[in-house]
Amino acid sequence: MAIEKVHTYFKQFQMEDQILTFEASTATVQEAAAALGCEPARIAKSLTFSVGEDAILIVAAGDAKVDNSKFKAHFGVKARMLKADEVEPQIGHAIGGVCPFAVNEDVTVYLDESLKRFDTVFPACGSSNSAIELTIAELDRYSNNKEWVDVFKGW
Repeated sequence: MAIEKVHTYFKQFQMEDQILTFEASTATVQEAAAALGCEPARIAKSLTFSVGEDAILIVAAGDAKVDNSKFKAHFGVKARMLKADEVEPQIGHAIGGVCPFAVNEDVTVYLDESLKRFDTVFPACGSSNSAIELTIAELDRYSNNKEWVDVFKGW
């Protein structure tokens, strides 16, 4: 199960005990915000895209939406989200628990600028009922992201 991979991943940083699990679902931004008692914007949602032959993951604020023109300008292709049946095999986590931790080796992770307005955010941890609270610096470190991008709007 992916949450166990994430638990093992965070163990190397002595952070595994900070993973939160809930009785309720945290699979959507709204469900996660309700479970955590925070504003939806502070949910660090992980969206998966196909860029040529590669799968990428972009973490953005819960209230942000993909800006197609910015995406194309940055990545050189139109934004195309992975199909539901492609996500788990290509990323390493199932929909509802997708996160930037313990992803498949060939997945490139990006963090969107929409996250930088918060002191802490809550990304998922590999299951549809988990999250972890991280500072932006911690998210930057533990996500192993390639770079910060500005490809979302509406926030």
